[in-house]
Amino acid sequence: MAKRRARALPRRPAKRRRPRKPKVVAQAGALTVTEVAELDDLRKQLQRTAAAHSPLRWNADPDDVQRSVAQLVLTLVEFVRQLLERQSLRRMESGTLTERQVEDVGRALMQLEETVRDIAAKFGIPPEELNLELGPLGKLI
Repeated sequence: MAKRRARALPRRPAKRRRPRKPKVVAQAGALTVTEVAELDDLRKQLQRTAAAHSPLRWNADPDDVQRSVAQLVLTLVEFVRQLLERQSLRRMESGTLTERQVEDVGRALMQLEETVRDIAAKFGIPPEELNLELGPLGKLI
């Protein structure tokens, strides 16, 4: 008896996968977040870094609550003030502000900076403490 030879089926050519279009998650001006995976990788990296250190905890000492809240709020206000200052400098250099607007913006930013420093002094917060530690990303300001 002769052995039957199994017939080899013809192989199908491998399907070519079309490259996926990146899914746009968020878009703001020139900045576009296109890969959710990148955000997940960043989140995982932050979690690994946080796990390596002791967790940051808020000490709800009643005597220190006002100072802590003031420090956080003033830090955020200072951050926004610096962003506004940079934006106004860009607008001034590009010539989109009139001389009157440049004066008004400059005066407003100086008054805001002075107000932040006055409030910080009332709570005993030195100006160098108006910053946030963002872990592996460094300092906010």
